Amino acid sequence: MGSGLLLSASALLLAGLAAEASLRAAGYVPVRERGPRRVLSPDRRLALDCYADNRAGKLAIDLRAPATRAHFETAGLSGLDVVAASHPFAVEYRYNSLGFRDADVGPKPPGVLRVLVLGDSFTEGQGVRESDAYPRVLEALLNAVQPGHWEVRNCGRRGADFPRLYEHFEALIRLAPDLVVYGMLLNDADQSPEFRARQRYLDDWILDRRHLEHVDAATAAAPHSRLLAFVADRLETLRVGRETTRWYLDMYGEPNRKGWERTQRYLRIMNRTMQRRGGALLVAQWPLLVGLGGSYPFEAPTAAVARVCDEAGIARLDLLSALRGRPEASLWVSPTDRHPNEVAHRLVAEALAPVVRGLALKIRRE
Repeated sequence: MGSGLLLSASALLLAGLAAEASLRAAGYVPVRERGPRRVLSPDRRLALDCYADNRAGKLAIDLRAPATRAHFETAGLSGLDVVAASHPFAVEYRYNSLGFRDADVGPKPPGVLRVLVLGDSFTEGQGVRESDAYPRVLEALLNAVQPGHWEVRNCGRRGADFPRLYEHFEALIRLAPDLVVYGMLLNDADQSPEFRARQRYLDDWILDRRHLEHVDAATAAAPHSRLLAFVADRLETLRVGRETTRWYLDMYGEPNRKGWERTQRYLRIMNRTMQRRGGALLVAQWPLLVGLGGSYPFEAPTAAVARVCDEAGIARLDLLSALRGRPEASLWVSPTDRHPNEVAHRLVAEALAPVVRGLALKIRRE
């Protein structure tokens, strides 16, 4: 027995040493990603989201070019020399007078159906060009079938949830929309003070905050044991994943009952308001871009939203079916920025187009 235990211990030690050597040879460092940095003009009409690399090759703005920096500095952005040293690849955002990523909205042209797309960073198009965000793609798809018949406006704003989303809706009603598409995320629900106070999650399945480092991996202090650091990082990832998943589930359960009840009231009021004006509200439920290849972990809160919409007669589209089965990373902007990339935006726009056309036809008939 003693010799057997000794052999087992020796084997484990050798395996551990081999794993340590492999991790060191691979240059493993637990935290190596540099998250995006944002540069905003004083008037908040122009912004850049800047990334450390351009792995997908989709970021056309390279701040290492002096002429490019000069262009944006003339437009009101500052500090680009410093940003370019670590985050040279950028996405441009231009905002209208209402703070949305679109041109200013004037009177509705005769014979044109106006669609306003309300939402948060998924709708704004964080991490993608304005032309690749799903409201703009949706407009192109609709006008490809009925040229000049559609106007789709991007009214998404990053970080917006209820009650702010309802405030945005109230402001947008003055623009006389025929249809409001609300691109809903599970983190949009109003949160009771009690629920918000107990929030301790470090990740939200959208931005991997644990790995958002603004230092180069080469300058980061390497852990003494790469193997122990690897194990600790994986255990922490599992813990954060469990806490994050529970947080989303609780948002639509008893821990946030009051906040979820207020959210339901907002949705019903928005729907009644559009109906009184002869229009319609469409709730387009975006999935979080995790678990798309297997068992989606957020079926319960998605179903809770569906029940409310069905009971209130609110048109709804679950966008999970448009994205299900695809590798999650193929739909992310980057490993640490899990907002939808241009592929995900196009898939969503393609799913929305026939539903929007059907609703518009129903509105015209009524």
